[in-house]
Amino acid sequence: MPFDGAGSWAPVALSSDLPPGTVIPAWTPEGSIALWRSQSGRAAASSDRCPHRGMRLSHGFVRGEALSCIYHGWSYSPSGGCIRIPAHPDLVPPETIRVAVQRVEESDGILWVAVGQPAMQPPPLEELIPLRSLTVETDVAAIEDVAGAEIDANGLIRLPEFPWIALLLAPQEKHTLLHLMVDRDRSSADRVAASRTVESIRRAAEERQRESA
Repeated sequence: MPFDGAGSWAPVALSSDLPPGTVIPAWTPEGSIALWRSQSGRAAASSDRCPHRGMRLSHGFVRGEALSCIYHGWSYSPSGGCIRIPAHPDLVPPETIRVAVQRVEESDGILWVAVGQPAMQPPPLEELIPLRSLTVETDVAAIEDVAGAEIDANGLIRLPEFPWIALLLAPQEKHTLLHLMVDRDRSSADRVAASRTVESIRRAAEERQRESA
């Protein structure tokens, strides 16, 4: 993850994986989050536990510009404050009822969540286009070993054999989230080939991890 001394950015998902009005689970080194997008298109990241009964907010739903818990419907704004308690419709929730939030930036088809207080913006990746994300049941080192290259300061691995393929890696709690990206000028056939290549890398890395366990 890009680190600037004050914090870092975790590439938690592709923009295309989070349509308006949806919520998905995600993870950063600060813990599990509910990553959601309001109906107007704003992306937000909230702690994945409702302060009422501890239900995962990533199991909830988005209504308008708020994220609601699936259990009792408590609703939270992108800034984390509780704005509605259905059992008490006339109550203005106190400001003390809130969920922790993390800063979200969206650029070049990637959703980045801040870890700490990064002073810089996420790295520019405008020369690349994201294709898909996949979970690799290994650590980053195993992927580097199979790919034949090391991760750079932006979290990318460029494949020596296919330098137009880039792997954007996000270490998770027990695995690695891999976002496959290619140079924007590549053909449809190249994009299919890139997807096949990354599947081969995933299988080889997982096999290597099993052998070394």
